[in-house]
Amino acid sequence: MSQSAHYARTRLRAMDYGLFEKILKVDSTSGKERALSEMLADVLPGWFAEQGAAQPELSRTEVGDGTENLLFSWGVPRVVFCTHLDTVPPYIAPVLSEDRVEGRGSNDAKGQLFSFACACARLSAAGRSGFGLLLVSGEETGSYGAKAFAKTDFRAPYLIVGEPTCNRMVSASKGTKSFQVHIGGKRCHSGYPEHGVSAVEIFKGLLCALDAAAFPQDPVLGPTTWNVGKLVSDNAQNILSDSLDCRIYFRTTFASDALVCAKMEQLGRLPFVEIQALGGDVPREYFTLDGFESAPVSFGSDAPHLTNFEHRAICGPGDILTAHTPDEFVVKADLEKAVEQYVRMFEMIEKL
Repeated sequence: MSQSAHYARTRLRAMDYGLFEKILKVDSTSGKERALSEMLADVLPGWFAEQGAAQPELSRTEVGDGTENLLFSWGVPRVVFCTHLDTVPPYIAPVLSEDRVEGRGSNDAKGQLFSFACACARLSAAGRSGFGLLLVSGEETGSYGAKAFAKTDFRAPYLIVGEPTCNRMVSASKGTKSFQVHIGGKRCHSGYPEHGVSAVEIFKGLLCALDAAAFPQDPVLGPTTWNVGKLVSDNAQNILSDSLDCRIYFRTTFASDALVCAKMEQLGRLPFVEIQALGGDVPREYFTLDGFESAPVSFGSDAPHLTNFEHRAICGPGDILTAHTPDEFVVKADLEKAVEQYVRMFEMIEKL
């Protein structure tokens, strides 16, 4: 069958943005994604039938925190499309216009979910099998669904994870490292600072030490970056603080991952400083296919945790720069391009 004839066959129906709106109307901010998984388990089998697709086998797996993972399978999957059910708070209701879709999750990652579902429908309607759609919980808060799925007996050669990559395949991604920091001190009247020890001043020194660390520039992934979160030092304005707590979160590279861990271990030996390593991911290279744009990225995903798969790829519609923002949106043309790309990716992997 020629490529043009194949696409004529798989473009059986226009993309059903009514389904996308229904998905976006469910508040699945992290911790609430059970509502979305239950809706999809109920709605998607009938929707696939409406699209002319064969009925998939549905497997539901409890994660252990009240959420669940869903796996829709057409035959024995050799290729699995995967994305996450949860979104970052706060919930933002959807708004659909002629050329774009706004709302929480439109870009990360319900747009990928919708595109995957459409691709699966088209593949099945064209008589294809040997693929699956995996939807996992908890990506935004620690990849808990992906980690739970990795402990199952399921195995397949190829995984395509949906994240907002501007429809480029990810060639490599930065790692992540998170550290809990506690700094002590000695309270005293701020008019006489020589009689106390300021936790805030120690914290300033720690940040200066990180600024001066000069982690090496990576030729693939670029600079190492870090930020401070969950910062608390609750003291009166006229008293030196004797306690400060925060998280320091790194985006590491092939050149810096081990150096970051060593530096934080060193800083944890300073007086009044306690640092606990909370883990994270290492930088990774990913599977790409000829004929698709590719680029490295600085964000994390479920992909490192889904060790059930030999070859892992990341690709999806949307721009990471609008993810997690109040103005989150995705362009309809990008969603439609993603569907075509996912179909092509499956066809190319079939031949490998």
